[in-house]
Amino acid sequence: MKITHTEIYRFSIPMEPFVIATGTMHFAQNVLIRIYTDAGIHGIGECSAFPMIVGETQETCIAMAKDFAAIIKGKDPLEIPERMNDLLAYADHNSTIKSAFDMALFDLAAKHAGLPLYQFLGGTKRTIETDMTIGIDTPEGMANTALKYQSHGCRILKIKLGKKVQDDIERVKQIRAAVGEEMILRLDANQGWSFDDALFALGELEKYNIEFCEQPMRTWFDDKLPELNINSPIKLMADESCYHHHDARKLINSQSTTYLNIKFSKSGGILEAQKIHEEALQKGVKCMIGSMLESRIALSANLHFALASPNIEFFDLDTALLGHLVDPVVDGLTYNGYFLDVPELPGIGAEADEFFLEECESWTV
Repeated sequence: MKITHTEIYRFSIPMEPFVIATGTMHFAQNVLIRIYTDAGIHGIGECSAFPMIVGETQETCIAMAKDFAAIIKGKDPLEIPERMNDLLAYADHNSTIKSAFDMALFDLAAKHAGLPLYQFLGGTKRTIETDMTIGIDTPEGMANTALKYQSHGCRILKIKLGKKVQDDIERVKQIRAAVGEEMILRLDANQGWSFDDALFALGELEKYNIEFCEQPMRTWFDDKLPELNINSPIKLMADESCYHHHDARKLINSQSTTYLNIKFSKSGGILEAQKIHEEALQKGVKCMIGSMLESRIALSANLHFALASPNIEFFDLDTALLGHLVDPVVDGLTYNGYFLDVPELPGIGAEADEFFLEECESWTV
């Protein structure tokens, strides 16, 4: 089988503004690719650029996608490690757009095998429940959002923090008071605190029964993570500090964290995500599968990966519920309240809405 051409789409999804410690996103800066073959099957992949975290924009993703498409043209798509090494040999980093190519190749390979991706990866179905993320707002506004999600049946909240510490503490205080003691609360400071702020905040927030706190400090303070991890009464989860399995190994061996957050936009896709999962599994470190602002296409791939990864215990796959104003996806992941499932279709089992794609700027390489 040979790759004949690749379609690249500017897959912008309008959404309500989403605020985290490092900035505000006014639309989902996504890119969609479809890799076609001479065997009459194609693979679909999607990525979501989050410039203030990963450093890629939709524009850089599109530019690199054109180069990557030219590199893999005429080659065998079923040789996934070789194809991803082709991209690495051309350009380091650029993990967001690489994840779209990785996803499309896995979709293609699973379709070729006639299997849903989770089965192709060796997984089985299990119950998956996502959290819901509350973006940064006033304490009152965040508490009201928490109540809204709770009224819809949500049982797990992820609270964005990382601004002034006293304000952050008040945010959590009001949310816990609003929702009661039953809901699981997770925190995500998105690198917003200094070491001293993090140590103070985590000590003050312990009484609100917090499951864990993601990425309290900037990655350039990773050398201070072991000290923070030892002294924090709340378990830590590394997110922006963990891009690949070498990061995972260093974080685990230095006792810098209790948990790891795996995201395709950081790992460059499923292939490297599997290596992070394996590194963590060997050391007994539980993982979360997370996401940026992807549609249900990439979320479907996330869920397939999670179903094949027994060490993933936490699920942050709520982005399609977080204010996307359109759903440009046919088939794919479904939400039953906050419980997730994927269809028993070959590959990822999701496709882009052709009417939506007609309105998207596109290129063929």
